[in-house]
Formats: sequence, structure tokens, C-alpha cells
Amino acid sequence: MRTNYKLFIIALLGLGLHVQAQEVGLKDVLGRYFLVGTSLNQWQSSLRDFQAAPVVEHHFNAVVAENVMKVDALQPASGDFDFHHADEIADFCKQRQLTLIGHCLVWHSQVPAWFFVDKQGQTVGREELIARIKNHIATVVGRYRGRVRGWDVVNEAFLDDGRMRPSPLYNIIGEDFIEIAFRAAHEADPDAELYYNDYSMALPQKRAAVCRMVRRLKEKGVRIDAVGMQSHVGLDYPSLADYEASIDSFAACGVKVMITELDINVLPNPMEFGGAGVEQDFAYQQRWNPYADGLPQEKAMELEQRWLDLFDIYRRHAAQISRVNLWGIADHNSWLNNWPIHGRTNYPLLFDRQYKEKPVVRKIISLFECF
Repeated sequence: MRTNYKLFIIALLGLGLHVQAQEVGLKDVLGRYFLVGTSLNQWQSSLRDFQAAPVVEHHFNAVVAENVMKVDALQPASGDFDFHHADEIADFCKQRQLTLIGHCLVWHSQVPAWFFVDKQGQTVGREELIARIKNHIATVVGRYRGRVRGWDVVNEAFLDDGRMRPSPLYNIIGEDFIEIAFRAAHEADPDAELYYNDYSMALPQKRAAVCRMVRRLKEKGVRIDAVGMQSHVGLDYPSLADYEASIDSFAACGVKVMITELDINVLPNPMEFGGAGVEQDFAYQQRWNPYADGLPQEKAMELEQRWLDLFDIYRRHAAQISRVNLWGIADHNSWLNNWPIHGRTNYPLLFDRQYKEKPVVRKIISLFECF
């Protein structure tokens, strides 16, 4: 049996599976202070991408579905729900005793075309859209009641300047679509935590707008447990001072703070680029893809320092933070290879294109071991 076991390990290595050493994982140390999560795509949760699961099991204790719990994936046609891939990720988490976070219930993007129109193709009325939102939330949250720790109830409702985003949700219902969604989610699962999630949350005007919204909800007795700072950041944005100030500001509103979609964009972008809106799409030019053959040592060191600066903030604010969640596991499956410019080679995560941990992982763990 011992010989066969050795042969099995050798075979796995030959397939490119990096068997984790006995060193502690991120969750073993950082998990003393907050959940340590990652997003998974459907190929990873179904084990078709078999290299992901060992990394998740070793380093993370929480998982978010990257896409399969969004409205277009769950209800592509009115009343026609498809839970196949969402159930798959729920089972993945149950089998490994991972905390599952639901993402996301109400968002203006990745919504099927039917959601905002009637049978004649005209913009749907306010009461009908409210009914559709409530039905979707009741069905989805109800199905995963007791299996999902918490939900990103509303995603990206504000512009960077603090104004309400002029989405169909806002244009048809008004700003109270947020309250309606949170109340519906709480009714569907009174024990689930409820979150608001958005990008560019270090911007002072956006920060202030979200704080006002959180306080209004709480004054009305609406449950909201945390604010998610998406944290799609770059090497030089946002300023660390503004980023840290937002953590303090949201915590002062009486909610926890979650770092929900963390990655670091190392590539240059057009001047028109900003925030993290998925609608941004720029033409490919070679100058926007300077590291196709690998990250230069100087840039790699700059990236490593940025990781350490961010995790030092999380360490110092651990009492205010309930989860730090990477948006992806390894560089090759990050959305930043194709957004906002398709076909680039980016290096935004803690594991390389072979799912091997980067040296900074040990340094992050050391930072918290000394805490």
C-alpha cells in the first residue's frame, strides 16, 4: 500500500497538481480574525478544473460563486430557474465545510433581458418589477436557506460621485429598491446575513453616500450586517489613506466591513478607464499588455509590497472586518485578463498560472503570525 500511495502522489504531480506542503494555509492564521475567501467559477466547483480544489481546501474557509448565483444564471427566462451550477457550488462547500456566501441578488448587470420589460417589450411598471425582485429573492434565498451564511443583496447601486446609479432598477422603482430587496431577503431567510457590495468605495463621495444609505436602512429597522468593499485595486490606486478611512467610516455605521472581490491590477489602462464597471470595454493595443512574457522583477516586487500594504491594513482593522475575499484563485482565471481590455496577461492574485502560491503568501501569513 505504501508503494502504491507514493506512485499515486507521483502521478498527481505528473498531471500538474501541486500537492500542498504541510505548511499552514492562509485560513489557519488569518482565519483567527476573519473569514478568508475566494471566488469559484463553475469549472472549479464541478472539479473539471481539478487543480483548484486542493488550493481552496488548504488556504480558504469561505467561497463565493463568481457567476452562477447571479440573476441571468439562475433565472434566464421568467419563472424558469436553473439551479444546477449553484447547487454544485453549494455541495462543494458542504463537502469541505466551507462557508458559502451568495452573490448577488439584485444588480443592474448580468440580468436577463426579460427582467425589465413586459411581453410587448416595453419597460415594465414599478409594481411588476418589485414583484419580480421579490419572487426572485424568495425563490433563491429560500432554496439555500441554512446553507448560505450571507448574501450580497444589492450590488453597485451608486456612481463614483455618490449619486444613485441611473439603472433600470432606480429609474423604474426609485431608490427604495434597495430597502425592498433587503426586506425580501430577510423574510426569505431571517438567519442569513445581508450585505451591500460596491466598488471604488475608497472615494469620499461614494463612501458618504453608502454610509447615508446604511444609516437610513438601520433607522427603519432593516437588517444590514456588512458593507462589502470590492477592492479591485491597482498598484497606485486607491490611496491607502482613503481606503483605510472607508473601513473606519463603514464600521462607524454599525456594520462589519468585508473585503469582497480583492485583486490587484498590475497593467496600465487607458485614461478613460475608472472604477470596476463591467460595461467598460477598450480596444486591444500592445502598450496595454506589456508583460505578456512574464512580470519583470521590479514590477513583481512592487506588486508584493502592495499586497503587504493591504494586508497590513486588514491586520490593523481585524476587529472591524468579517471577511477578506480574493476574486479568483490563480492568475490565469482572473477576469482581469480580459477586462477592461480583452486578451491581456495579468498577475492579480496570490497564486500563479499553475496554482502555485507566490512568495508573498508566506509573508502575509508571517505578518499575521506576529499579530
